[in-house]
Amino acid sequence: MNPDGGGSSSSSPPPSTSLGADADAEAKEEERGGKQVVVVLVGPPGSGKSTFADAVVAGSTAGRPWARVCQDTIGNGKAGTKIQCLKATSDALKEGRSVLIDRCNLEREQRADFVKLGSTLHVDVHAVALDLPAKVCISRAVSRKGHEGNLQGGKAALVVNRMLQKKETPLLTEGFSRIMSCNDDGDIKKAVDLYNALGPSDSLPSGIFGQKSKGPVQVGIMKFLKKGDTSSVEKSSGPKITLSESKPGQQNPLPKHEKVEDGITCPVEVEKGLNDKNENEEHAKESDSDDVGSRTLAFPSISTADFQFDLDRASDIIVDTAADFLQKFDNIRLVLVDLSKKSKILSLVKEKASKKSIDCSRFFTFVGDITQLYTKGGLQCSVIANAANWRLKPGGGGVNAAIFNAAGESLHHATKKCADALRPGTSVVVPLPSISPLHQREGVTHVIHVLGPNMNPMRPDYLKNDYIKGSKILREAYNSLFENFASIVQGHMGKQNGKSGAEMSAFGGTSPNDTKMKREDSHGSERMKKHKMLPPIMTAKQQHGCTKANMPNYHDKSMTSSAAPNQARERVIKKSGVVTNKTWGSWAQALYELAMHPEKYKNTDSILETSDELIVLKDLYPKAKKHVLVISRTDGLDSLADVRKEHLPLLRRMHSAGVKWAQKFLEEDASLVFRLGYHSVPSMRQLHLHIISQDFDSTSLKNKKHWNSFSTPFFRDSVDVIEEIEQHGSATASSDEKILAMELRCHRCRSAHPNIPKLKSHIANCKSSFPSHLLQKNRLISSSTMHMDCT
Repeated sequence: MNPDGGGSSSSSPPPSTSLGADADAEAKEEERGGKQVVVVLVGPPGSGKSTFADAVVAGSTAGRPWARVCQDTIGNGKAGTKIQCLKATSDALKEGRSVLIDRCNLEREQRADFVKLGSTLHVDVHAVALDLPAKVCISRAVSRKGHEGNLQGGKAALVVNRMLQKKETPLLTEGFSRIMSCNDDGDIKKAVDLYNALGPSDSLPSGIFGQKSKGPVQVGIMKFLKKGDTSSVEKSSGPKITLSESKPGQQNPLPKHEKVEDGITCPVEVEKGLNDKNENEEHAKESDSDDVGSRTLAFPSISTADFQFDLDRASDIIVDTAADFLQKFDNIRLVLVDLSKKSKILSLVKEKASKKSIDCSRFFTFVGDITQLYTKGGLQCSVIANAANWRLKPGGGGVNAAIFNAAGESLHHATKKCADALRPGTSVVVPLPSISPLHQREGVTHVIHVLGPNMNPMRPDYLKNDYIKGSKILREAYNSLFENFASIVQGHMGKQNGKSGAEMSAFGGTSPNDTKMKREDSHGSERMKKHKMLPPIMTAKQQHGCTKANMPNYHDKSMTSSAAPNQARERVIKKSGVVTNKTWGSWAQALYELAMHPEKYKNTDSILETSDELIVLKDLYPKAKKHVLVISRTDGLDSLADVRKEHLPLLRRMHSAGVKWAQKFLEEDASLVFRLGYHSVPSMRQLHLHIISQDFDSTSLKNKKHWNSFSTPFFRDSVDVIEEIEQHGSATASSDEKILAMELRCHRCRSAHPNIPKLKSHIANCKSSFPSHLLQKNRLISSSTMHMDCT
């Protein structure tokens, strides 16, 4: 045990478990001896889905009954519907059979209902992606005869090519417990053998296996059809294997897995005999924009071991803070880890999370060693939390000692560069050097040290059983941990685009990465500011430099009076005065850095105008033909929530600057119409006004949140903000995230549209007048109003 730390106690590591199954489901599971499986086959026509399914159904040697559900034949031997497939799947599962879904399932939406059905019936849902080269699929689809769905000949080539353009790679975040990619016929045969050998009481390890590329290798139809010799196409994928000819004697029996506690999500088990250590290490090191490991935080329970915090109260706090955090981010995964299979904290959290109906694919428990999550459990995880001691030193026992031992001296040195100590309720991010064994073996890139409250009279800072204060501190600790994790994810996504977090967004209002989680964060991370007592997130400089010289003391007397209110609001007093990090993530700090230090960016052509009060710059990812920002340079004005009556002169000057630039753009193109306004809850720190043309003709406008942030009450017109502050002293800002999730409606005629491409197509041709409220008070600026005073 760690005499100073507050992490979970440990014993020998068994396989993992997950959150959420109720008692009845578990009882039925035990009677059955093992979970049923729904295998969702993913691949275009010609990839071998039907051959795969037939081979598993006919070749099973381990006694597990299988059913094939094929949409091409579901309607009494003819093509049917997805609803029929879902019903057939449900019926087969209720009869005790596992199911192979023989449909293309190339898009996430096509797979979602089968994943949901599996979760509802408490069965494992796997994805097997048949990622053969497009030219191979086209060749097979074109040349086949008597196909069940009558998709053959020249028509097949067109269909395959069209489908592959819409393909979305399966992700664990969809709810799959296991994803296996087959890149050639050899991989397919191994997968068939694996499922053939799956007995009634067996289960397969969770995780992602076999992915070698980010997407399918495409080939144009005309280029393909010009090739007369298709034999070379077949050779390109390796030796041809006919799956139906596989013999039982050639199959590798599936090793028996240790029975684990089941939940709604599939248990993650130790894989034995299926993949060797080198292959696991290769997976752990893979970096991909879609890699769920880069968005996964594994953390132990804080303060429940040596610090003796009441387990029931602790489990309530874990579930509450996790639920709040997951509401802000759609594509982040949290995993509570403990070594003991009989861990009471895991059981309590599991039960309470289930009652709260938390998405069990995004928050679940794991039984295992937090320092061997990937190599021993197949769980991809780039960030782990450490239940540290206040001195941030190795030693003792428990989680703290295990992580420092596994990471080696490099973690100790990296930690010393970042902080000397921690106050209860705070955390600090430590980038793990690439030379660390934990980084090389497990793919862990960051360790977040976190310190909770102490209820043990034999340890420092004993709270004398004061659970009001202790619960507050523990809640702060988890919120600090989760917010720092969000900051790491933001930085990771920025690096994937070849830029640092600050560089990525210094000249744009949104991130270039459009994963769902990033889109959510672009309008959600700033809402974390409301947790005034939370320890702030590290800035980019601190994450990469992490020297004490870079971390100003909260009590620094040289702090200017204008900076003091803002910094006092954003900093927490630390016992050692060392760790004082921003509440805004490094990605969201870019506009603030630009406003405070414009001289650092004087060589960029994105800045259009600079004065003592404001900066005008181009949005790097504009949502229309013309889209610029007017940024206040007043320290302490992060958003509309900070604006008061004394700031009205500044707001009027920002508005005037916006009008001036709108007029300049109108001189270039008189057909444009502009709107000036603020986001209710901005994506980046530092008050900024959007000047955006109403054509919304931009490739950077990609999703619902982008659109609704400029076409709903979330966007506050500048003239309305000025008027409201004049009358009431402050501006109201709607932070209701349901606004950003509203259906897509044209900003002119208010007609509804199913997706962004169709909406854009409509906007390009819509001739309707703008809504009447926008035509009042000069909310719109056009060539006919450009000489009017809009303030």
